[in-house]
Amino acid sequence: MKALVLSAGVRPAGYSLPRQIVPIANKPVLEYVVENLRDVGITEIGLVVGDHGQEISELFGDGSYLGVSITYIRQDLPLGLAHCVRIARPFLGDDDFVLYLGDNVLVEGIGQIADEFARLRPSAQVLVDKVEDPRLYGVAEVDENSRVTRLVEHPREPRSDLAMIGVYFFTPAIHAAVDAIEPSWRGEFEITDALQWLVTHERDVRARMYSGFWKDTGRVEDVLECNRELLMRLRTDIQGVVDDESRLIGDVVVEEGARVVRSCIVGPVIIGAGTLVEESVIGPYTSIGADCRITESGVAGSIVLNEASVHNVSGIETSLIGRRARVGSARQHRLVVGDGAHVEVAA
Repeated sequence: MKALVLSAGVRPAGYSLPRQIVPIANKPVLEYVVENLRDVGITEIGLVVGDHGQEISELFGDGSYLGVSITYIRQDLPLGLAHCVRIARPFLGDDDFVLYLGDNVLVEGIGQIADEFARLRPSAQVLVDKVEDPRLYGVAEVDENSRVTRLVEHPREPRSDLAMIGVYFFTPAIHAAVDAIEPSWRGEFEITDALQWLVTHERDVRARMYSGFWKDTGRVEDVLECNRELLMRLRTDIQGVVDDESRLIGDVVVEEGARVVRSCIVGPVIIGAGTLVEESVIGPYTSIGADCRITESGVAGSIVLNEASVHNVSGIETSLIGRRARVGSARQHRLVVGDGAHVEVAA
């Protein structure tokens, strides 16, 4: 089995990184995707990229450091998920494959779902979960045997609360469906329409409930929630230096080259390599990237990206601080600060 990972989407509001490489617990979202695939034995991965493909390829290379082989597939225009399958046909060949949205985090992985697909081998199998507002998703209607009877993209009047959550297993039967459909009202080739084509032509399409934590990281709020969830799985690991005047409470990771000086760290927290935390209070649920400087400040429930600096800030909470950004002289602020920005907020 192969994998087709889609990473040609947009950036989250207020954020300069493509959302597929936004770091959560100091690892890019796409790295969690690749690890989930590798853990079920899938090592041939096609990565569909758009305008930010260079950034992604510089980060992941050929995938060998993660134990996989990555083939980059360019999508010049955002013409939909089914279009990605169409342009990836030379890579996919006649193999079964999993289609995985590269901005989705599924914390418990996809092992059981992959095993079920291999055992039953329907024409397609979609992951679903109950959501509060199905109008925001592609929605599946299913019978008592979990067979899909109807699929609708962004329904105005949903007849089901089962949303497809961004992981799809396919046999080569999907290629005929993708070739048969027309663009939707959004001007895109919808994977929902291709799945409906299979249903209409009496192919076996099944839905599988996902019981673990998952999140589409399209909004800053979702990124922070994922960060919190993943940090709760940390275990203390001190590779850097923590001086005698500092206190660590709970699970804290201090990476190699990082220094904690006269500070209090309340876990779960991860502090990236080469970062200095001095005379500050950090945490809980905070990720600080590599080569940052946090001095005379308090940060909690936040993500601070590589090479950012925070000085003389009393109480940053639920914030996202971009790469190489500088924030100073603030009090009790929730911030989204872009890469390289310099923010001085009056007390």
